[in-house]
Amino acid sequence: MTGHVYKHLELTGSSPISIEEAVQNAITKAHETVRHIQWFTVCETRGHVVDGKVAHWQVTIKLGFTLE
Repeated sequence: MTGHVYKHLELTGSSPISIEEAVQNAITKAHETVRHIQWFTVCETRGHVVDGKVAHWQVTIKLGFTLE
């Protein structure tokens, strides 16, 4: 087989620390059940504000993986 077929999942990871950790949390959880993860795209970034400071990050990603 010379070509690949990809499927996309849309996930939202969260973190009180950073955007990067929110992305990594989503990928780490998906990796538990999804094989052949190849790439991701950040679609949306949101945050929760408490007392004028960022309290929590939410990052929605599209995760691409190859089908067997």
